[in-house]
Amino acid sequence: MSYCCSGRLLARPYSLVSQSSGRPERPGGEELSRLLLDDLAPGRRSAGGLEVLFGLNPCLLALRAARRHVSRLLLQAGKEGLQGERIELLQAAEARGIPVLRPRRRKLDALCPHQVHQGVCMEVSPLRPRPWTEAGETRPSDDPQQLWLVLEGLQDPRNLGAVLRSAHFLGVDKVITSRRNTCPLTPVVSKASAGAVEVMDVFFTDDLTGFLQAKARQGWLVAGTVGCPGPEIPQSSEIPVTSCLEFLWDRPTLLVLGNEGSGLSQEVQASCQLLLTILPQRQLSPGLESLNVSVAAGILLHSISSQRRSFSAGGEREQFPQEPLESSANIRGSRAAPHPGLSSGSEKERRNEG
Repeated sequence: MSYCCSGRLLARPYSLVSQSSGRPERPGGEELSRLLLDDLAPGRRSAGGLEVLFGLNPCLLALRAARRHVSRLLLQAGKEGLQGERIELLQAAEARGIPVLRPRRRKLDALCPHQVHQGVCMEVSPLRPRPWTEAGETRPSDDPQQLWLVLEGLQDPRNLGAVLRSAHFLGVDKVITSRRNTCPLTPVVSKASAGAVEVMDVFFTDDLTGFLQAKARQGWLVAGTVGCPGPEIPQSSEIPVTSCLEFLWDRPTLLVLGNEGSGLSQEVQASCQLLLTILPQRQLSPGLESLNVSVAAGILLHSISSQRRSFSAGGEREQFPQEPLESSANIRGSRAAPHPGLSSGSEKERRNEG
């Protein structure tokens, strides 16, 4: 071992060829030799208002995007040294002058308790949504197949991260969240999104109902999401309910997802012009009649975005053949279920929450 001028212990450098055996250096050894062994003195993170981003992909995408201030990169090397994306992490950090340390495993475990950090952490500034007014004005006439995702009151960071990952993958143009009762963009959200939140724009509004009504006046379709109405639900809603398989995407659309437990609020639901639902494909036992919000988001977004290529060269829509389980005419006019059919709770649990 050797020491740097600050007195910190350096990892033992590997020579290109082992002097004792003549064998070549193991992969990543040269990069490994540049890392400082460090015990991570406590208290540094809280003093600067930083948070710990963890996981290989979130950290790598955060470095590429350069939207966060990065205090330091904490990189654990395996027995084979640094390889692949870990070398890219090290090189990207060094290019930006970011200190890179090599902590012991137990130190990373303590920094990210009960999280899968993959031996990679970064101390970073928080990532926050931007006001939706910064999203820029987009007219419906600019593109008939614009798709925005609107999230009301998602509180579980893993659900939010998974929804954002699907939104990024399936080509959602913008994501708008309600500020009230919505999970912040925490490192858990970033990990659940596989780092997608590091490279996509997320906006917020303090007045979600006003935002939806303004967009509707501009010509956007505001489509809410609900559970499949059952026979116990009174038929009193004037908002049509349609299977996502029968939805025809012929104008710019805002897809609105609600809270994991209570679904869309009454005010937001009343601002919707259409309610989309996912029809089950079998008789379901009590407690299994709904989907997790992130799973439902993926199904709904794919159902809509798969129509992107359904325009003919002449500009006329070529509809894909679809075999819905049940005509939406049978559920049109039904009152929307108070729960969006997008969470894992049972009907009994939802009544208890109310």
